[in-house]
Amino acid sequence: MELAPMAEIFSRRSIFRPIIWLLAAFALTACAESQLAVHVAKKLGQAGSEKPSPSAGVYKVGKPYAVKGIWYYPQEDPQYDETGIASWYGNPFHGRRTANGEIYDMNALTAAHKTLPMPVRVRVTNLDNGRSLVLMVNDRGPFVNGRIIDVSRRAAQLLGFHGQGTAKVRVTMIGIQPGKVVAKRVATPPEQQNALPALPRGDVTAQTLAPPPGVKSAAAPSKPGTTPIQVANADPITAVKPIAGKVVQKPVGPSSIFIQAGSFSLARNANRLRAQLAYIGPSTITNVFIKGQEMFRVRLGPIFSVEAADEALRQILQNGVKSARIIVE
Repeated sequence: MELAPMAEIFSRRSIFRPIIWLLAAFALTACAESQLAVHVAKKLGQAGSEKPSPSAGVYKVGKPYAVKGIWYYPQEDPQYDETGIASWYGNPFHGRRTANGEIYDMNALTAAHKTLPMPVRVRVTNLDNGRSLVLMVNDRGPFVNGRIIDVSRRAAQLLGFHGQGTAKVRVTMIGIQPGKVVAKRVATPPEQQNALPALPRGDVTAQTLAPPPGVKSAAAPSKPGTTPIQVANADPITAVKPIAGKVVQKPVGPSSIFIQAGSFSLARNANRLRAQLAYIGPSTITNVFIKGQEMFRVRLGPIFSVEAADEALRQILQNGVKSARIIVE
């Protein structure tokens, strides 16, 4: 057998060497691309499984806004205490941002309100069963006529109206956080704004003077921890600190639903509105005094179901009475 010349062998090797290098380059490229694909797939999987990071939210009052042609005017209202119909919201909004930047959790004890600042705490009492719960307002809503608050799904379960969907409630403002309340800003009179600053004063010193002749010394003030003075016929005062998440249940009396169509300082205006709404149902005019001013309220009711109240309110609003609202007494 004749051996091939050495030059021919080297020539064949030189021909196959670029092919081998090319195949190796393809293999390395394919490996790198597969690793990149796996890395990207992992990142996409992590991004899909990650939930939005929760946020503590910010304190927010907000500017006036309109929804479905109705204007709402947010404001700080430390004396807020209203009755009406509550509803609840859950799955469609779970995981979304609330109006003040938090993440809505339908299993947390929160609520949505149209005008109260956020976040603030309110006590919501179910007037049908007496259950009371402290909730944190961190969202806007409900934008449905006749509803004064929208609570989370868990809050509705604890308050006992998750199955019904709505309930007659009382909503009372408590404060921003435990131990603090919202106080209205005191307006500074113009004369104080334009007044010149007072002159600097020297250090103030104090000293104890002896009592005048013939007068006995006053008793020393009681020290902390001593027994307070008892007042006859006075019940002890107990400070009650509302606890978020704790359901309190108290006996309640019967309550009824009314629609307050308007409130007027002149009786003739109340009578005119009552006549205007006569075709919807019977109404009454009651007079009350608010800050010394006599007011005349036009109310329809009592109405014995939320559905009937919603229908009556719809008719009144269509009749041009935009101030009408559902109340519970």
